[in-house]
Amino acid sequence: MNPALRAHLGEVLGRIEFVRPLAGGDINDAYAVEAGGETLFVKTRADAPSDMYEAEARGLRFLEAGALRVPRVLAVDPSFLVLEYLPPTPPGADYDEVLGRGLAALHQTTPAGFGLDHENYVGSIPQRNAPCATWAEFYWTQRLRPLSRALPPALRRRFDSLAEALPVRVGPAEPPARLHGDLWGGNVHCAGEPVLIDPAVYGGHREIDLAMMRLFGGFSARVFAAYEEAYPLAPEHERRVPLYQLYPLLVHVEIFGASYLPAVSRALDDLHL
Repeated sequence: MNPALRAHLGEVLGRIEFVRPLAGGDINDAYAVEAGGETLFVKTRADAPSDMYEAEARGLRFLEAGALRVPRVLAVDPSFLVLEYLPPTPPGADYDEVLGRGLAALHQTTPAGFGLDHENYVGSIPQRNAPCATWAEFYWTQRLRPLSRALPPALRRRFDSLAEALPVRVGPAEPPARLHGDLWGGNVHCAGEPVLIDPAVYGGHREIDLAMMRLFGGFSARVFAAYEEAYPLAPEHERRVPLYQLYPLLVHVEIFGASYLPAVSRALDDLHL
């Protein structure tokens, strides 16, 4: 750990006994830090935007309204976030059941509307959350349109053809759900029970969390079955999966580059665009 960062952490946490690097994601460096007789989880990034960790802390608190565990926020600073340390632990026998039903319960805790009262981040990129009256308006103006502008012209034209049909394409009207917002397998930590981490929260359509879970795998069929038992999905939800995978795919194009463009094109093919 950078000596200046370690010294600053000590000012916030007290005397630091040891620092151990942890395997982390693509965006941040992660450490287990012993301070004040307690092991803590610290994430940091040399070039983090000044509001990134505060936005993440607010996102974790947003998720506390649900039934699934989230790590407690212990300290927030422009250069780091300190959370309770939850060591990886093999899953309990009912892990998949708890995750599916817990996610259903989270989605039933209705937030104020479609959007959020502040901006945040998905991965390393800013995420716009200006509230909108309808889900179709929000999904287009705050999610698809901003990121599709950087696509090659042919793909951009296919996206533009989606705008007019979106109010029908998004499915039957539902109240806004409390979303994790970036729910791939790496953002559910196993501490014996499922723990939600690295949120990109907002109020939106619950099927977008479920579509993200299907995009890269990592979740068993029992998770989805338990969800469906607790909170049945609207008819033809399977046909909307590629629609709701478009946003995370655009995020991956933005962060990781053109290698994700074929996946975007395939999703548009599945939507007959």
